[in-house]
Amino acid sequence: MFDFSSFDLVGWQWGLLALCAVLVGIAKTGIPGFGILVVPLMAIAMRDQAKLSVGLLLPILIFADVFAVIYHRHNVRWRHIGRLMPWALAGIGAGAVLMGRINDAYLARLMGLIVLAMLGLRAWEDVKNRAQEQIHVPQHWAFAAAMGFTAGLTTMMANAAGPVMILYLLAMRLPKTQFVGTAAWFFFFVNWTKVPLHVALGNITAASLALDVCLFVFVPLGALLGVIALKKIPQKAFTVLIMLLTAAAALRLLF
Repeated sequence: MFDFSSFDLVGWQWGLLALCAVLVGIAKTGIPGFGILVVPLMAIAMRDQAKLSVGLLLPILIFADVFAVIYHRHNVRWRHIGRLMPWALAGIGAGAVLMGRINDAYLARLMGLIVLAMLGLRAWEDVKNRAQEQIHVPQHWAFAAAMGFTAGLTTMMANAAGPVMILYLLAMRLPKTQFVGTAAWFFFFVNWTKVPLHVALGNITAASLALDVCLFVFVPLGALLGVIALKKIPQKAFTVLIMLLTAAAALRLLF
């Protein structure tokens, strides 16, 4: 029924792809640190075919997004999405142009750099939070423009815009539920916007979609594990572990 024989996957690749789908589910149930780890792991699973890995991951993210927006259908501040979306679309367009002009080897390295940059941003946010300091950032429209464009560019090229969105929402000082809900709806719209561009670039194909369907089953499993892990794992140790694993995977893409 599903023909993805062209990928010629072996056992370790199947295992790593299934793990990535589980991690996406975990990231959507309150442990977003797992999300950034998926990006380099997916590229490694596809043997450094960076463009294919980005296109393969996108439908899995959209599948998980559906659960998130249903749960948070009332917890959203549309004003913030409206401020970000035009600039995010511009960033997505720029990312699509750039992806069409570079090969897999360069994109894999660029993805590694993007992930490391997002880790640095995440670490800075964590330092501020531990110090109980407010993140003081401009409220001017130019800040929303910069954040929106950066989010669009990084999500198009690496599905790695989470830390950028977190920084923006922290600056807006939203309540926790609206924070999570606004992010969920933003990425739901953004991810669907990327689909036709990745199809046009050849990153999403009938074969990759068939492979995605096989991986969908692992997303709800990850969501359940995320609920359990959130209660069991000490947050500090968990965060450090995820950041170290993600950095190691990103360095693997660079070298």
